[in-house]
Amino acid sequence: MRPYLDYLQDVLDHGTRHDDRTGTGTLRVFGRQLRFDLSEGFPLLTTKRVWMRGVTKELLWFLRGETNIQSLVQAGVSIWTDWPLRRYREETGEEISQEAFEDRIAEDDAFAERWGDLGPVYGKQWRAFEGPDGPVDQIAQLVDNLRERPHSRRHVVSAWHPAQTATMALPPCHYAFQCFVEGVPGDGRLSLMWQQRSVDSFLGLPFNIASYALLTHMLAQQTGLTPHELIFHGGDCHIYLTHREQVEEQLSRTPRARPTLHLRERDSIFDYTTDDVQIEDYEHHPALSAPIAV
Repeated sequence: MRPYLDYLQDVLDHGTRHDDRTGTGTLRVFGRQLRFDLSEGFPLLTTKRVWMRGVTKELLWFLRGETNIQSLVQAGVSIWTDWPLRRYREETGEEISQEAFEDRIAEDDAFAERWGDLGPVYGKQWRAFEGPDGPVDQIAQLVDNLRERPHSRRHVVSAWHPAQTATMALPPCHYAFQCFVEGVPGDGRLSLMWQQRSVDSFLGLPFNIASYALLTHMLAQQTGLTPHELIFHGGDCHIYLTHREQVEEQLSRTPRARPTLHLRERDSIFDYTTDDVQIEDYEHHPALSAPIAV
């Protein structure tokens, strides 16, 4: 994972300081690319612990087309709680704790329906993108096209719906991805490139790398292809000023060997469960915590 560490150093060395929407402040550069050969192991960061269970739960949540945090909270995943919690506090004036808010989301369906919804975020766009002739299931369409027309240049999934971004708790950061096939199903390789307009380089990007790597493996398994290359293309690539100390600590650490992914085969890309995803030989440095900028 040396390319990721070099990327962090690049942002530190060349980033310009800017205020941002969250009021936190960032060092930012524009336009960067990272490439990972998936045949060399699963690209799970080793210079700090990355919570693979959370990565998997979130990806499966996307693939189910869900946009409410209730099932994530019930599974012990809090990565999307900050946005509805802030909205609840602002609209009600109640200074509820995150723990109490999540308890109500998990246990009270009516409360979750009212306060746990994020608007038409990733799951909605991936599975039911609103078009002039009705909703489009982009993931099902992608799998079909990879099988039937592997060399098409139209293997694109978009999470960016300009008419709906204003109603989302957070407009998509990783807003689109494209697949590329060399060879044919049964004897070919699948690569995936995702585009990201806004990149939280310390907290978010390691999650994104692992998530799209897992998605590439799933898509390859479903279409009879071998996972090949994972490519990240970032727009506004930044390090929050509140993360700088953690980034410098991470840069002082030596990367370890990549772990191995074992993915149990399923009949459909929509059938995977958390138990189907196993990571072996994941040796990592201690976790590094940092506040999320909301």
